[in-house]
Amino acid sequence: MSTTTTIERPIISAEELLTAWQGHRNLTRKVIEAFPEKDMFTFSVGGMRPFAELIKEIITVSAVGLKQIVTGVITPFEDAMPQIKEKADLLQAWDEASEQINVYFPQISAEKFHEDINLFGEYKFPAIENIQYFIDNEIHHRAQAYVYLRALGIEPPFFWDRY
Repeated sequence: MSTTTTIERPIISAEELLTAWQGHRNLTRKVIEAFPEKDMFTFSVGGMRPFAELIKEIITVSAVGLKQIVTGVITPFEDAMPQIKEKADLLQAWDEASEQINVYFPQISAEKFHEDINLFGEYKFPAIENIQYFIDNEIHHRAQAYVYLRALGIEPPFFWDRY
């Protein structure tokens, strides 16, 4: 009888997860670019918040949330961002948040992914579940933006065009 040692590879590595997440962020950036500036801060459908407000939330949840996971410094949720007044400001904040994600994400150890983190002092879940929420939240709000764009008569970027 022979014995074989197999080395199991995870279904997805941390690096692959970061690449997938940044792919979603690239697509969301394309949606921000496609959105008319005159409607970005005011247009809504069915009582939903304007797109700029959704993007501010995504920025805060992802970049600030990830920093909290890495540093352990927990602060209350705050996404007002009064400095953002134009589409260019929103794109700059988006790009800065994407870079912060690239800086902080690789600092998460395999063990840390499974530690409970009480993000914003309100959401106590394992780090990986919080990160999955960050991605799901972005996809959810991007889908709202697709509805907005279509309501404005604008064809949104293809949902699969993430790079």
